[in-house]
Amino acid sequence: MSDAPIDQNTGLPEGYGFREDDEITPRETKRRLDASDGLVVIDCREDDELKTSKLDQAVHIPLGRLVNEVDDVADDLPGGKDTPTAILCRTGRRSLMAALALRRMGFTDIKSVAGGIDLWARDIDTTLKRY
Repeated sequence: MSDAPIDQNTGLPEGYGFREDDEITPRETKRRLDASDGLVVIDCREDDELKTSKLDQAVHIPLGRLVNEVDDVADDLPGGKDTPTAILCRTGRRSLMAALALRRMGFTDIKSVAGGIDLWARDIDTTLKRY
């Protein structure tokens, strides 16, 4: 992830190519988690990445399982494939690919957390370690 200055209005790095239909900002994700509105955050990073930093509110489902066991994953979500879901990875690349793939597999309300946990650590919780 770039260390470009963060736009104070959006919380995104300056010049970030935000994809409104496919992404959710860390700020909006946090707002929704704080509001307990039913948003589920899935962290698709690998086990060793969680040792560096993680969100306590996120459910850990590694990327391979997430896209290869779609029906099992959906069964574990409160609303199945209609559960409002945000996918998180380190920088937002893997999570974007996962969100788009899961949408093609029937998930109806799914987005990638823009900038991943790296941007979260820059804009939301600066106590998280970046890597």
